[in-house]
Amino acid sequence: MSTLTGFLEKLPLIAILRGIEPENVLAALDTLTAAGFGLVEVPLNSPRALESLRLMANHAAPDVLIGAGTVLTVEEVYGVAETGARLIVSPNADIAVIARAKSLGLLSLPGVATPSEAYAALRAGADGLKLFPAEMLPPAALKAWLAVLPPGTVLIPVGGITPENMAGYASAGAAGFGIGSSLYKPGVTPAELAEKAARFVSRYRQIKSH
Repeated sequence: MSTLTGFLEKLPLIAILRGIEPENVLAALDTLTAAGFGLVEVPLNSPRALESLRLMANHAAPDVLIGAGTVLTVEEVYGVAETGARLIVSPNADIAVIARAKSLGLLSLPGVATPSEAYAALRAGADGLKLFPAEMLPPAALKAWLAVLPPGTVLIPVGGITPENMAGYASAGAAGFGIGSSLYKPGVTPAELAEKAARFVSRYRQIKSH
């Protein structure tokens, strides 16, 4: 798979492992993939994030997409590319970061909070849009955006996503979800992570079956 939508097809849930350390990253990756996750992100403001990304990229199956989050500069894009990770996620829509990611053959998921940012990011080549922070952008906003954005635009709410609030976004047309602290926090055990992951996967599949 080489497109973002291709990776999202099986299970469009992105696990965000903010704060994880390299010593714990492979156990977390194995736990998540066993639960059905195929997209895993380590934000660059985590300890030794590039080391974690390299470990995961070398360990993950071809159908698992490894991404870096909180990518803020062109230089950081280069650093991520060298680890083998293939997805660049940002909290903002920096046109230079998007363009550099695409020039290196990486997938780009910038953060947007307004339609103007959304259009600018898409023009720059973004593969999808991270609706961030989702706490400030309810399902009604996502639905309104999809009515005017190009058909097929991938909108993924991130920020405060829980099993309880996924249904509203899904019915409004969300293409997936980025899941952070309600799934992973530093110190969580593999057993606890497995339980949380199973709850999200079960809830998502329940939503889609209706």
